[in-house]
Amino acid sequence: MAVRIGARNTTGWKATISVAMSNYIESGSIIAIATSLSLWQAQFHVGDLQVGLLASLSANAFGAAAGAIIGGPLCDRYGRKFIYTYDLLLYMLGILLAVFAGSYGMLLVGFILTGIAVGAGVPASWTYIAEQAPADKRAAHVGTAQLAWSIGPMVGFALAIAAAPLGLLGSRLIFAHLFVVAAVVWWLRRGLPESTIWKDERAASGSANFFHGFTQLFSRRKNLTAMLFLFGVYALWNTVAGQAGIFQPRVYSATGVTSVTEQYGLQILVWGCTVAATYFGFMRFADRMSRRVLYAIGAALAIVAWAVLIYAPANLGTLLFFAVAWGISSGIGAQAFYGLWTSELFATRYRASAQGVLFLAARVMVGLLSIWFPLLLSDIGLRALGGLILGLLALSFLIGTIWAPNTRGKTLEEIEAERHGTVTSLTGTARTVDEHEERQRSLSGQVRGARDERMPR
Repeated sequence: MAVRIGARNTTGWKATISVAMSNYIESGSIIAIATSLSLWQAQFHVGDLQVGLLASLSANAFGAAAGAIIGGPLCDRYGRKFIYTYDLLLYMLGILLAVFAGSYGMLLVGFILTGIAVGAGVPASWTYIAEQAPADKRAAHVGTAQLAWSIGPMVGFALAIAAAPLGLLGSRLIFAHLFVVAAVVWWLRRGLPESTIWKDERAASGSANFFHGFTQLFSRRKNLTAMLFLFGVYALWNTVAGQAGIFQPRVYSATGVTSVTEQYGLQILVWGCTVAATYFGFMRFADRMSRRVLYAIGAALAIVAWAVLIYAPANLGTLLFFAVAWGISSGIGAQAFYGLWTSELFATRYRASAQGVLFLAARVMVGLLSIWFPLLLSDIGLRALGGLILGLLALSFLIGTIWAPNTRGKTLEEIEAERHGTVTSLTGTARTVDEHEERQRSLSGQVRGARDERMPR
C-alpha cells in the first residue's frame, strides 16, 4: 500500500526534484573526492599520478563517461524509469566501498562504481525532466537539476570544514551522508511514472535493439551538427570546470591560499553564487528572454573570472572576485543550457542516447586532463596553464553564442517536427522523416530478401 501511495504522489515538481537529485549525488561525489584526495594520498602513501587516477576514473570523468554511454541507450530502449530502478543501487555499493576503504585498490573500485552509476543517471534525469515539463517552463524544470548540482558542492565543502578536525574519518562520514541521500532518493523514485512522451513514441514505433538509437543518431546530418554544437558548448567548458570541481583547492594553493578552511570557504562562496544565479537567473529568465543573450553573459563572465584569477595579483579581492564571477557564470552558463538544449535538439527515440554520447565525450576530456593536471599545476604553475583554460572557455563562448537554437516556448514535439519534418504513412500515422526513411529501408530490405528466396538456386 505504501508503494502505491508513493506512485500517486511522485509527480509534478516532486518528481522533478527527486529526479534532479541525481545531480546532487554526482556533484556531491566529486566534492567528497576533492576534499579527501590529500587525506587518501597520505593514508595509502601514493603519488600525484595515483591521485590523478582516482580523480579521472571517478564520477568526475571516465567512470561517469562509461556510465553515460551504457545508460543512455538503455534509457531509450527500456524507458527513463528503468535507469532509476538500478543506478542508485550501484551507486550505494560504490559509496560503501569508499566509506570502508582499507586500501588504494578498494577505494579506486568504489570511485569507479559511483562514477558509472552517476554517469547513467544524470543524462536520464535531464531527459526525463525535460520530457515531463510544460513547454513554457521547461528551462525552469531543467534548471532544477542544475540547482541540485550546485547545492551538492556547497553542502559538501561546508561538511568538509565541519569534519576537518576528524581527518580521514570526517571524509568517510561525508561519503556516508551521500549513501543516506541516495537511499532516500531511490525510495522516492519508486513512485515515478514513466515518461509520457517516451511511452507514446514506443507505442508508435515498437521495440528496437540496444543500438537502434545510435544508428539513427549518427545517420542524419542534423544530429551530427547538433552534437558538434553541444560538444563545443559543454565539453570544452566542462574540461575547465571539471578541473575546478575536483582540483580547485590545489589551484588556490598555487595562488598562495594554503589554509584548507579558506580554500573551502571560497568554494562555498562559489557554489552559493551558482545556486543563486541558477534560481534567480536561469530558472527565472531562460523561459522569458533570449537564451542566446543569457548564455553569452554567463560564458563571457567565466572568461573574465579565470583571467583575473590567473593573471591578476593574488590577493583577497582577486579571489573574492573570482569566486563570485565564476559562481554566477556557472549558474547561467554552459551546463544549464547543455541540459536544456540536449533535450530539445534530439528526437525522443534517441534523446537519452545522444546525452550519453555527449556526456561520454565531455567526461573523457575531463579525465584526460585530470590525469596530468596535478602534475602540470605543480611543475609549470597556473599562469602557464592559463592559455589552455582561457582558450577552452573562449571557444565555448563563441560556439554557444553564435549557434544558439531558437527553441524557447516550443513543445518537444514541435521542435522535433521542425528539425526532422513529418510525413504521413499509408496508415495515417504521423512520422518524422527519418522514421519514414528507416521504415522504407526496412521494407526494401524485406522485399529484396523475399525476392532472393524466390530465385532458383
